[in-house]
Amino acid sequence: MSGPTLVVELAEPLSSAVLREFRALMVGLASHFVEKRPGFFDVNVPAERLGVEGRRELDRPKPFALPLLGNASADQELTAMVGIDTQPEDWRRPFLVYLMGPGVGDESTFEAEHADAPESEAILGFRPTHAVNVSAGCDREIDHMATALLTAAVMDVIGGVVSAELLDGQAPVVAGLPGVLGIVDGEGIALGTAEFLRAWAGHPAFRLLK
Repeated sequence: MSGPTLVVELAEPLSSAVLREFRALMVGLASHFVEKRPGFFDVNVPAERLGVEGRRELDRPKPFALPLLGNASADQELTAMVGIDTQPEDWRRPFLVYLMGPGVGDESTFEAEHADAPESEAILGFRPTHAVNVSAGCDREIDHMATALLTAAVMDVIGGVVSAELLDGQAPVVAGLPGVLGIVDGEGIALGTAEFLRAWAGHPAFRLLK
């Protein structure tokens, strides 16, 4: 995926009942829904359903130079003249949301991502048995916001602790947010709750690492 990814670390496999709730959440949020395997969802999620309504400035078209097109449609001609894409924005953000680990799929990816993480495990208080990745298909500002809020919604259902890679200089800001359990790997990864993600998404310095 070309956008940011967050990982929800789990202390135990998801039960059948929780997996059904997870699926129901994704069906309810998505305008496009494909289940590739149990716990692996290819979805488009309208940003408004994640509570981003009223914030369309996040995706406002920016001026850019375009050549005049001799045989363009009226919209294309206007776009070329004013330098702004006049086509309506599609706020249905694409995501892959998938459970991984022993017995469910993507075992090699899970093992590679968790091969050596003693510092994280000390803060988590458990060794992850499984994880859920939330990966955005695009990398606009709205996609970063939507990734954090979608992950928080997933955590409300399945529990777990989010692992969020940080940009340089973000650690001191993140450390003071509610729901932060700790920062590891040389101030490179924040571990926290759904409350942390929602607080972080509302902070002026918010940006996820792509």
